[in-house]
Amino acid sequence: MRPLTDDETKTMFEKLSKYIGENIKLLIDRPDGTYCFRLHNDRVYYMSEKILKLATNISRDKLVSVGTCFGKFTKTLKFRLHITALDFLAPYAKFKVWVKPGSEQSFLYGNHIMKSGLGRITENTTQYQGVVVYSMADVPLGFGVAAKTTQECRKVDPMSIVVFHQADIGEYIRSEDTLT
Repeated sequence: MRPLTDDETKTMFEKLSKYIGENIKLLIDRPDGTYCFRLHNDRVYYMSEKILKLATNISRDKLVSVGTCFGKFTKTLKFRLHITALDFLAPYAKFKVWVKPGSEQSFLYGNHIMKSGLGRITENTTQYQGVVVYSMADVPLGFGVAAKTTQECRKVDPMSIVVFHQADIGEYIRSEDTLT
């Protein structure tokens, strides 16, 4: 387990800023202590410095995971967010999308969100902006990328895609063996 390099930190923060903007600093300096990001086996973990000090007592080859997995670096050094980061992204999300109850199941099976399943969308959402997807009862379901702007969503036909799927809470069941 090691700290992220400057390039890795930049890549990860650029990805996080698509979803939570400048609220990244609220993840690090929290009122309940200082938190940090650490890299272990190409995965980025988010943990308190208190847990980090305790984890140094375990050898690297025996350590499976520590803290919350935020995502992983691919072989081409791109950062991919995991669904396990949703609980930390949702409170700070700048742009949100709410899906109708009939479309929740489709999204949780890994499908994109169509205009017919769109309940509400945050004003001034730009195209290809990272969004957090909520149910109409304000339960975070996952995250994705806006395929259309807020204005385009109003006048597009019902069967066109408005949010590209990236991750959802259904992945806990579909990919349970790879979500360490």
